[in-house]
Amino acid sequence: AASGRDVVITMLPDGAILRQVAAEIIPSMAAGCGFIDCSTVDVDSARAVAADADAAGLLPVDAPVSGGVGGAVAGTLTFMAGGAPAAFALAEPLFGIMGQKAVHCGDSGAGQSAKICNNMILGATMIVTCEAFALADRLGLDRQKMFDVVSTSSGYSWTMNAYCPAPGVGPQSPSDNDYLPGFAAELMLKDLRLSQQAADSVDADTPLGAAAAALYAQFVEDEDGRGRDFSAMLPRFEGRKRGD
Repeated sequence: AASGRDVVITMLPDGAILRQVAAEIIPSMAAGCGFIDCSTVDVDSARAVAADADAAGLLPVDAPVSGGVGGAVAGTLTFMAGGAPAAFALAEPLFGIMGQKAVHCGDSGAGQSAKICNNMILGATMIVTCEAFALADRLGLDRQKMFDVVSTSSGYSWTMNAYCPAPGVGPQSPSDNDYLPGFAAELMLKDLRLSQQAADSVDADTPLGAAAAALYAQFVEDEDGRGRDFSAMLPRFEGRKRGD
């Protein structure tokens, strides 16, 4: 299917599958063609595939996306891209068709690095947003009042303002649809584990990222989080007491 194509775009579940698919695609493509991978995978796999593509004379770009299902439907995805300037120049018009913004983050692997860091922030921020709503409930604070204050104060965040985990307040979000996934909890767990794998590889201290990964692992693997949106951490905290 890749033979004769000027550009091939892939989006695959993990680094092992990406390496396998790339090994089949790259030999069939002509020099000067673009190989754009939009998977979220480990940085080492992204760099290895890019090196193979570059050796074959291709223009590789690792370009994971942010924005979830809603962003894909609305055409508002953000692409964070890694690769040579010529490769990004080839890919950029396609990013403009599929999404709203593309950032050239640097050499091969930089796109994956940016995505991993972004989603470590996202996962940790969602957890503390859910904790805060559960605490507000115990303190007798109305959820709408909580949202009205935090969304316009220093606690402002994307998880509060655009993807609020509390149903019935803020813009429409998965919490208003019984936490059917816009971004599934198991995908957040995957990305948090990638962040910790990357942190291990460069000896970076990420205690909150590690704690977020552990909480999502418990939620997905030992509780009822699998198949639910990652914001369903809120009902989890609602049912727990301090020290549980």
